[in-house]
Amino acid sequence: MGMTATEKIFARHAGRDRVRPGEIVTARIDRALLNDVSGPIAFERLAQMGVARLREPDLAVLVGDHFAPPKDVASARALRSLQRFADEHGVRHHYDIGTGGIEHTLLPELGLVRPGDLIVGGDSHTCTYGAFGAIGIGMGSTDIAAALAMGELWFTVPATLRIEFRGERQPYVTGKDLILHLLQRLGVDGAAYQSMEFGGPGMGGVTMDERMALCNMAVEAGAKTCIVPPDDTTRAWARRATGGAGMIEHGDADADYAGRLQVALETLPVLCAKPYSPGNVAPVAEVRGVRVDQAYIGNCANGTLTDLRQAAAILRGRKVARGVRCVVVPATRDIYRQALAEGLIDIFAEAGALVSPSTCGACAGLSTGVLAEGQVCVATTNRNYRGRMGDPGSQVYLANAHVAAASAVAGELIHPEAL
Repeated sequence: MGMTATEKIFARHAGRDRVRPGEIVTARIDRALLNDVSGPIAFERLAQMGVARLREPDLAVLVGDHFAPPKDVASARALRSLQRFADEHGVRHHYDIGTGGIEHTLLPELGLVRPGDLIVGGDSHTCTYGAFGAIGIGMGSTDIAAALAMGELWFTVPATLRIEFRGERQPYVTGKDLILHLLQRLGVDGAAYQSMEFGGPGMGGVTMDERMALCNMAVEAGAKTCIVPPDDTTRAWARRATGGAGMIEHGDADADYAGRLQVALETLPVLCAKPYSPGNVAPVAEVRGVRVDQAYIGNCANGTLTDLRQAAAILRGRKVARGVRCVVVPATRDIYRQALAEGLIDIFAEAGALVSPSTCGACAGLSTGVLAEGQVCVATTNRNYRGRMGDPGSQVYLANAHVAAASAVAGELIHPEAL
């Protein structure tokens, strides 16, 4: 019996010829990511372990994004702790205001994610790196501290759920809609502790930015990780971002999958997730007319240049409706600069949208778009649990950038074609 792509990556990092689902292995890691929420806790754990100096400081990547820019003293202290740790331990990969952005968009942009890598991160959406043919796993701060101390961790090898996309998409259907469709079918625990492997002939038309949106929300189905086995699109990205570095892994023809799903892309409508679960999915056309107070375009799932272009195409020549906040958050500094060069920032400003510095801010109800009781937001983010973006009495609808921008103009949830 052969192995899946996920199993091959675990086997190689564990120094094994083969592994099987359910086995516990000790595997070396390629990167350990911490942010300004998970980092300070991990630093305390390292001190408790007696680690005075990291043996491999280049394993560590520190990104200040949740509290950036700091809105209060506590936020400033959290960001300062990353800087101090980087200085004390010689960590080169530390990114703060002005040099970085939202972690899961930033690392691939910098070439710090390569096909075949095994990456752990102190953030649940570390699974985003599956878009690049890598394995990314979110963990708690104590686990990341152990990874930094030892350069390796133990893992239970996950079973793999194979998902194949076929056909071509309808207009305005994006990578966001692909994962929302899967959440509609699987629910929030239908892939519990599995690796979701995305493939099929339909993947060829899914861009790298859209693959990030797809993989980012795999954890919302309960998945431990996910992967898009590399294809020509991945290889072209790797040549630009990593100089071609990395290890390409594909599943064997006789690999054993825990299950298989087929998705006919031509049948998928533009979707949204209604409150209060990413799995509460419905066609946008069915929720038309829900009043919105805020449209939020950003986040580690959908703050890419592709998303900004989609939003700008809708907002060009139009105005945000009176009484609606429209917040646009380019995920990294370089995305912001490219959007500026393309004239997208001018389009947003002319439409009446606020363009924010790169931050996780409003997604976690921290800053830059927090909701009051009774307010409704349509967001390109990845979670809409009660109180996620502010008051427990607020509501969040998850959708793609086309929908968020169109809803900002209409003042209500609306399909872009209905504008």
